[in-house]
Amino acid sequence: MLFIHCGCKVNQYETNAMAEGFRNAGYEIVEYEEYADVYVVNTCTVTNMSDRKSRQILRRAKEINPDAILCAVGCYAQVAKDELAKIEEIDLILGNNDKKHIIEKVEEMLKTREKMFQVSNMLDERKYTEWGYTAYTDKARAEIKIQDGCDRYCTYCIIPYARGPVRSRKIKDICEEIKKIAETDIKEIVITGIHISSYGKDLENKPTLIDLLETINEIEGIERIRLGSLEPLIITEEFVTRLKNLHKVCNHFHLSLQSGCDSTLERMNRRYTTDEFRKIVNILRNNIEEVALTTDVIVGFPGETDEEFEVTYKFLEEIKFSKMHVFKYSPRKGTKAATFPKQVDGKIKDLRSEKLIELSLKNEIEFAKQYLNKEVKVLFENEHDGHTTNYIEVYSKEEQKPNTLIDVLVREQKNGVIHC
Repeated sequence: MLFIHCGCKVNQYETNAMAEGFRNAGYEIVEYEEYADVYVVNTCTVTNMSDRKSRQILRRAKEINPDAILCAVGCYAQVAKDELAKIEEIDLILGNNDKKHIIEKVEEMLKTREKMFQVSNMLDERKYTEWGYTAYTDKARAEIKIQDGCDRYCTYCIIPYARGPVRSRKIKDICEEIKKIAETDIKEIVITGIHISSYGKDLENKPTLIDLLETINEIEGIERIRLGSLEPLIITEEFVTRLKNLHKVCNHFHLSLQSGCDSTLERMNRRYTTDEFRKIVNILRNNIEEVALTTDVIVGFPGETDEEFEVTYKFLEEIKFSKMHVFKYSPRKGTKAATFPKQVDGKIKDLRSEKLIELSLKNEIEFAKQYLNKEVKVLFENEHDGHTTNYIEVYSKEEQKPNTLIDVLVREQKNGVIHC
């Protein structure tokens, strides 16, 4: 049995959950490129590159063992079942709401060897369904999924169609899973979901993300709580006032910007302006000590002129994110933006991407430099590599005990990585 995950932290969580389910059923999990009787690829579809990578991994798995059962599950399987069904090597396709039944489907296939493609309509889903087992991991941090789905419908994004509407887990169920994780040696949890800022809007008592965090903060055994990507507008004075009292929450916030130009943001159906975003940044920097702000930016969105890109570039220069993830716009079939006029040439996207990546590296270096000759607390994921609370990458020349939190002296920085 082999598991491969592609894409986001939600996929990682679900891959871990599926793996735990198979272990409980008596299966052995092996590493990528190893021989297995069953291969499960949890696919991603956020970009064309993600689709291509998923297809490559699927075909590679069958090359290792042509007689194995090959399963494609997840977001790409959800939105492109017919496309994947044309790949002869694939035996089983399960959509996002179907993959929780993967064990029984695989065992059925082991008996019948008949191909099976099952993808239900995610837009019909209205309630979060528990997986039934904890998503254990052997890493230093564990992803905790608190909700699924998104109802924002940004014009470039296929994910609402792949994941369905917002469906939140009950606080009780989330905390029970975290308590089980706390019984292991894991020190840090990552709060993840498709749109965690929408957490609770569909539940009876309308609990919010900050309500959930206040409850999690009281769980013994967990020392760090890291937040996944946030919708910027969740950051208010009230939210941050309550957040400051939660000593376990990391001082790192990933605010998904996408563009620094108001007209581009409007075409994207992002529901804030750059002025609102600027105020949000100021709230965080005025209240959270040594806060790190990271973001996502899309270049080459349909209609993005040279002038609009320059507006974005100047805004990013002003904000000075500690790190930026830069994506070249990728048309997704079924989204509004795929039909927009004035699609941007690929070479222009490349140039704009390179320019922002260069700016990001400059900012990473500047952010890391402020810690030279200072002590920082680091969670080491392995013998040499770790992260600070505000998610600066750390390298230790001396061997460290994995999954430990220790104070280290920063001696130098190289390309945004601090060395001790």
